[in-house]
Amino acid sequence: MPVTRVQSLAAALLTLGALTASQAQTKWDLPAAYPATNFHTENLTQFAADVDKATGGKLKITVHANASLFKANEIKRAVQGGQAPIGEVLLANFENENPIYGVDGIPFLATSYAESKKLAEAQKPVLQKLLASQGMMLLYTVPWPPQGIYVKKEIASVADMRGLKWRAYSPATAKIAELIGAQPVTIQAAELSQALATGVVESYMSSGSTGFDSKTYESIKYWYDTQAWLPKNGILVNKKAFDALDKPTQEALMKAAAEAEARGWKVSEEKNAWYKKALTDKGMKIMTPSPKLVADLKQVGGIMLTDWQKKAGADGDAVINAFRK
Repeated sequence: MPVTRVQSLAAALLTLGALTASQAQTKWDLPAAYPATNFHTENLTQFAADVDKATGGKLKITVHANASLFKANEIKRAVQGGQAPIGEVLLANFENENPIYGVDGIPFLATSYAESKKLAEAQKPVLQKLLASQGMMLLYTVPWPPQGIYVKKEIASVADMRGLKWRAYSPATAKIAELIGAQPVTIQAAELSQALATGVVESYMSSGSTGFDSKTYESIKYWYDTQAWLPKNGILVNKKAFDALDKPTQEALMKAAAEAEARGWKVSEEKNAWYKKALTDKGMKIMTPSPKLVADLKQVGGIMLTDWQKKAGADGDAVINAFRK
């Protein structure tokens, strides 16, 4: 074969190789802490499918549900350190690391979906700045339904909760235990069913969603619909992993994230009523809290807000001021 033809063939193969490399598929593992049937996880699965379709298969995201890849409290560190390029976390879990993460865990600061959305918008610029300093960025957030109290007995005031073995899954829920005189026990979502069944915990604050997923109704018969706060899950992405994507893929990812956020907020609100009915159907009593219990809990919330603002400083003031405008 003449040299010129060999050179031409080699050049053609190099071009083809470069073209194939540019079209190479990127695979991301997405660790998540909640069951595959939870609405957050279903939303993540839809998000991954949307990204796959929008990028023509160039970016494939695999969702690993129920803390199967990393435990709930390990996911943020995994994304930050590059062990996972993307992950879902409950933001309030990381309040001890920086108070900004925990603003939506303050009882009775934002108690409706509209207020929660306003708080999320107020938090977002400060949160993005914080995440950037840790080599990450926020793709989107979705709230849990409003939080209520699961408890084995009827309660009329905070005094009735003293001494209860109380599930603490975040700094805020541990602080509530301290202020109401309960005994905090650290239990993550994936271990909750067993903890309830064995009596390790006998009360906790969470949404109808968690109560349903963990089959709390098998161990506890009362849920007080306090609507105390709406904590958010945040989808975090490692900045280096994001920067390694080409521009069209980045744009497709951000568009799918915006759609997942809008969808997730809508589904959360719709599911709130569904979960209450589902719990009732399983034999749980949905209770309206007494005025005394609400007043006691609001007092707890006031103390926690003051403490949070002291710790959060100027960034915290910026968030609260923007929220209250």
